[in-house]
Amino acid sequence: MSGRRSCLGCKSEDLPLFFGVLGCFEEGGEVLILNGLWADVGVCLVREMRVRLLYPVLLMAVFPLSGVAQALHETDTAGTRATVLDNVEVVARNIPSNMLSGSPVQAMTHADMQRMGVTDISDALKHFSGIQVRDYGGVGGLKTVSIRGLGAQHTGVSYDGVQIGDAQSGQVDISRFTLDNVSLLYLTIGQQDDIFLSARQYASAGTINIETMRPEWDGKASETNAHLKTGSYGMVNPSLLYARRLGKKLTLSAYLSYLHADGAYKFHMMNGNKSIDEKRNNSDIATWRGEFNLAWHITDRQRLAMKAYLFDSKRGLPGGVIYDNTYSAERLTDRNYFVQMAYENDISAKLKLKTAVKYNYSWQRDFDIPASGPTEDRFRQNEVYATTTVMAQPVRHVSVSLAEDFQHNYLSTTLSNCPYPTRNSSFTALAARYKLQNFTATASLLYTHICETVKTGDASKGFHRLSPAFSMLWQPFKENLRLRLSYKDIFRTPTLNDLYYLLIGNTNLRPEKTRQWNIGATWNRRLSTTISYVALTVDGYLGNVTDKIVAVPTMFIWKMMNVGTVHTLGVDVTASTNLQWTADWSTNIVLTYNYMRAKDKTTPNGSTYSHQIAYTPKNAGSAAVMLRCPREIDLSYNLLYTGTRYTTGYNSRDHHMPAFLDHSISVGKMFRIGRTELTVRASALNLYGRNYEIIRFYPMPGRNYRVSIHYKF
Repeated sequence: MSGRRSCLGCKSEDLPLFFGVLGCFEEGGEVLILNGLWADVGVCLVREMRVRLLYPVLLMAVFPLSGVAQALHETDTAGTRATVLDNVEVVARNIPSNMLSGSPVQAMTHADMQRMGVTDISDALKHFSGIQVRDYGGVGGLKTVSIRGLGAQHTGVSYDGVQIGDAQSGQVDISRFTLDNVSLLYLTIGQQDDIFLSARQYASAGTINIETMRPEWDGKASETNAHLKTGSYGMVNPSLLYARRLGKKLTLSAYLSYLHADGAYKFHMMNGNKSIDEKRNNSDIATWRGEFNLAWHITDRQRLAMKAYLFDSKRGLPGGVIYDNTYSAERLTDRNYFVQMAYENDISAKLKLKTAVKYNYSWQRDFDIPASGPTEDRFRQNEVYATTTVMAQPVRHVSVSLAEDFQHNYLSTTLSNCPYPTRNSSFTALAARYKLQNFTATASLLYTHICETVKTGDASKGFHRLSPAFSMLWQPFKENLRLRLSYKDIFRTPTLNDLYYLLIGNTNLRPEKTRQWNIGATWNRRLSTTISYVALTVDGYLGNVTDKIVAVPTMFIWKMMNVGTVHTLGVDVTASTNLQWTADWSTNIVLTYNYMRAKDKTTPNGSTYSHQIAYTPKNAGSAAVMLRCPREIDLSYNLLYTGTRYTTGYNSRDHHMPAFLDHSISVGKMFRIGRTELTVRASALNLYGRNYEIIRFYPMPGRNYRVSIHYKF
């Protein structure tokens, strides 16, 4: 990697993409694609097509459409010229730029996460503005993500371009995923500029996109990445990623990891006037993760990819510490397997097709020993998913796409009176994009149709709705100032738990609807040789949630009801800079800030009217400072801030939760041994050692330490 230099004279490895995405700059307006790598001076131009898969019948029908290889050509994008050099193999990702997007985008690469000492995906997401991570503490604690206070059910998760979902709960536990084989993590909010998407990718208020690592061959026939992480609370986490090239067109890779931790950390907390000093129990975890990937470049125009995924986890759920009672015996076993295939065809320069199929199986066992006696519940979900998208450019500057998705879900449980619901969902998305040098407009219309059947009892009447969205980006001056505006009308379908879970379920529920407005500005510039770039984004947003689905007490039982209305007003700010002191010394700084006022507007005379909704801080922010030193040593400091919030929608003193700061530091050193790389990193997390709570009565670990070794050969 040494010796790579961008057009600005600094090593491109000194400009992590986390900062490059926040601040792509356009000095000279030229990007050189050189030595299989790229320097991002303006927009990230080199795009590696994401793999998708097709229905088997379409696969056979589309293969004959391939023609001769496309000629390399020079593309003008947002005023940036790409000079393509002959006989160069380019390996790159399609990394969306927040500077050039009509809606907010935030991204972080594997290298950024390593330098920051980030240990898992939830820690990385905490550095994104507008994100709230619900963390139940410990290595094995459940972790879900809410975007701009909308709730975890409005957050989509995409894994290598195919959506991941849970029809039972409607939310994804992101602790399932490890960072060892993740090359890119990015968040999109609202309408995306990319219209070459599956229809389901339009169906969320925001999407977390996870893309796994692909080998950088560098003239080799195989590549191996071996990781070993260890740390406090008995954590041991080895992993191995092996990739092999079989000829010029076929690549195989396999990934396997194991995580074990006892999670028995000491904590101190106050429960009223009583001080509690105990050790967390039933917080252990043992998890296996595995992947097998096959990528086949059929021709220069056609690509086929297959993935098999395994997740097997056994963990304790420590529960809340209420009135100094630390006892918990609840155990959770998760097994999730899926296979997916994706096919993509650049039929011509103006016509593209991609299609994918996926089968997902998940099994869960919940065992507990409460005072009333042992309980054991089992849940099984089967999902079949298929998608096809066609994108065309009928005239200059205009692109249109049409996507059609089908999804089948089936849920069975050991609960008494289980109705065994089946859900069939159809998604159709029509999108268009108009793009000039200084102006981009994107619009989409999503139609969702859902019908359900049950074996016992009554099924819901089904759901259908049209969901429009649009975004605009305008550069009014030659100065790198851009203005953007976006709108999205979307909803979340009641989950199978909302509809059918024991007596609490309600088959008469309506979808929970949300409307989002975003208006913002982006600016970036190179100020001097030392200050190689400065970037700033400011986004104000309005949100309106109606028919919010909540559990409401009735005369004898709780019942899921559509009773909530929430109005949200907020501002997201990101700022980044790179300071190039010398050829070997550089500093990268990123700051984020979020202000969010999310008020309950359900009942004007109600006790919670105009109160902040539960677990939603008005103020939150983060800071990351990374210092690159000679001899390939780097240091990083991270700060996370979460403001005061309340455990319920009634903002009383009894429900108040204090603000907290989380400080972490990390130091790493790379050793080059021939053509191999050995990286050693040590991190100290939560330096203040405070057992702050993200969720009430769930204390987080105090000061803890991690050491990792990464060997690449």
